[in-house]
Amino acid sequence: MSEECTHDCSTCSQNCGEREPESLLKEPHGLTHVKKVIAVVSGKGGVGKTLVTSLLAVEMKRRGLSVGVMDADVTGPSVPKVFGLTERATGDEAGIFPVETKTGIKVISMNLLLDNASDPVVWRGPMIGGVVDQFWTDVIWGDLDFLFIDMPPGTGDVPLTVFQSIPVSGIVVVTSPQELASLIVGKAVNMAKMMNIPILALVENMAYFKCPDCGREYPIFGESRLAESAKKFGIGETAQVPIDPKLAAACDAGLIELFDGTWLSGVADTLEK
Repeated sequence: MSEECTHDCSTCSQNCGEREPESLLKEPHGLTHVKKVIAVVSGKGGVGKTLVTSLLAVEMKRRGLSVGVMDADVTGPSVPKVFGLTERATGDEAGIFPVETKTGIKVISMNLLLDNASDPVVWRGPMIGGVVDQFWTDVIWGDLDFLFIDMPPGTGDVPLTVFQSIPVSGIVVVTSPQELASLIVGKAVNMAKMMNIPILALVENMAYFKCPDCGREYPIFGESRLAESAKKFGIGETAQVPIDPKLAAACDAGLIELFDGTWLSGVADTLEK
């Protein structure tokens, strides 16, 4: 600290130990008021983040809460498909308006901004991160109890942008029974810890297949390591989502809001608390 220090860091160019780190959080749109932001993450792709995000959003909406979903997987967006959304998002000089699902869940996704949903987004990291920032700063979310963010896999540009720019209340980690996925998910957990973001729940997708005839559960991808992983990372709330052809069919048909499943009720209780 300089001997002439005035204790007013805003007027000082010195890089001393007393200087508080500058916050990188971005202000949301002026017409946006979100109580809780929940990011759904994993260390690798293909484990079911979009499925878990959608199921949690539907569960919270059924509880009478106002809900939004931000599809932060800019190069591989799939949230609109799960909810059966085909119309494009609109906007004016005030901002961008998210598209609402049949039950009133507000959604923004890159696929809702493209002329053709099958067009590839061939962009470098900084541009993709800028789009995610705009999903927070330029989209008029209105009053939401929960905003769920469907994250891309890994610990790259977009997860870092989200954790630094958006006031994330906590994360839900998605994994699968395979040992490789369980190991890789540790990277996402450790990144959240580095960013001081609470880890609220661990969800194991594709945990088992339940025979419709005898009711027996078969661990298709190996024995569950959910309890072991939760203990290792100090995560209290856990849940398992089975392999269910009816659930897959509902996602393909864009009818996730009509599907009944209670697997994530405990996670929803934790988020609500």
